[in-house]
Amino acid sequence: MSQELWTAVDGYLTEKLIAKDAVLEAAVAANAAAELPAIDVTPTQGKLLHMLARMIGARRILEIGTLGGYSTIWLARALPAGGRLITLEFEPKHAKVAGVNIAHSGFADVVEIRVGAALDLLVQLEAEGEGPFDLAFIDADKENNANYLEWALKLTRVGSLIICDNVIRDGEVANAESTDEKVIGTRAMFDRMAAEARLCATAIQTVGSKGYDGLAMAMVVKD
Repeated sequence: MSQELWTAVDGYLTEKLIAKDAVLEAAVAANAAAELPAIDVTPTQGKLLHMLARMIGARRILEIGTLGGYSTIWLARALPAGGRLITLEFEPKHAKVAGVNIAHSGFADVVEIRVGAALDLLVQLEAEGEGPFDLAFIDADKENNANYLEWALKLTRVGSLIICDNVIRDGEVANAESTDEKVIGTRAMFDRMAAEARLCATAIQTVGSKGYDGLAMAMVVKD
């Protein structure tokens, strides 16, 4: 198996299952033009997020890590009339690009971008009485994954879904001796997830145009 094959299969699946979409394609192009890191979710992953949000009837979504807003748009499209999405982004440049992309998608009145360190912004959300959120998507600095999971628990409810991206780390997540802070943070998140009686959780490994990785999903099942 090779990266070339994984990318080819991703291309095939995208061609077959993801309709041509000028708005999303423009967002990808704008992100590239602004030289943002090419770490957006893939089209098939974006549609998975969209479908999961629709499946649980999400009306309020929290996204930790906006980048250029590609996943934000997929999630916002799953919201019903009156729905709301708050997305947190550390880098002002990324947030500016995302703002333009989200406005172009027609969701400027639905999506609120907050700029700053997510752990500080999450404190503000709690203080403001924001939530509960029906879905939380964690895709920010992996070193803080366990902290973000803790906050997601505080800001969700029974029945809410918490999704954490990039949790396999090219298989390094299974390496207890890893010194990579991203791996250490992700392993801490899994430890917390496994010990939390309020969660029913699983994870899947993925391969594709972005390489070998995966995501974790947890449903809040108890107060």
